[in-house]
Amino acid sequence: MTYEIKGGNLPVLILHMEAGEQAVCDGGAMSWMDDGIEMHTEGGSFGRVMGRLFTNESLFQNRYVAQRPGEIAFASKFPGSIVPVQITPEHSIIVQKGAFLASVGNVTSGVYFQKRFAGGLFGGEGFILTQISGSGMAFLEIDGSAIEYQLMPGQRKILDTGYLAMMDATCSMDVETVKGAKNIFLGGEGLFNTVITGPGKIVVQSLPLYKTAAALSSYLTVAKSD
Repeated sequence: MTYEIKGGNLPVLILHMEAGEQAVCDGGAMSWMDDGIEMHTEGGSFGRVMGRLFTNESLFQNRYVAQRPGEIAFASKFPGSIVPVQITPEHSIIVQKGAFLASVGNVTSGVYFQKRFAGGLFGGEGFILTQISGSGMAFLEIDGSAIEYQLMPGQRKILDTGYLAMMDATCSMDVETVKGAKNIFLGGEGLFNTVITGPGKIVVQSLPLYKTAAALSSYLTVAKSD
């Protein structure tokens, strides 16, 4: 199987499948496909279905099986990027809720619970994230542009709320209070920052969806009042 990502800031993932190859996606993610590719809807165990509910994924997943060579496409739901990540038994990743787009191979997604209370309560990413593991390739939806960093052991990256899209499972997440009363009340950055500590790779995103929604909401409010 080969793949290509087209569309610039409005990306679409196109998988070129041979007979017998398979791809998995959340329900509703498929955009178009060739004749000869069959869909099978799967739920899995009750625990797995409930886990997808808490991670903003659809309750059921669709498995597409190619009966003959053809292509299938998965378009991003929001302007941004599609990032491919190689998953191995030694390399699992933690991603923001709703980031999973599609996968090939023996890849599974499940619930990841924040181990640090402060990180889940104040870090902006929530207590529940998505862990992707197994063996194969996962494709992630990123809000805006994706910027990657490789953190060394003990190296830290400080992020504003909502900017973390992905981190290796070897990384840890915590929060840090913004220092200085003037910075807190006048700086406009809020009270807490998310702190990611290596070792491992992280992917940050330039256009968190909630910030875009807040900006559009202010314009819509002004337009409505006019």
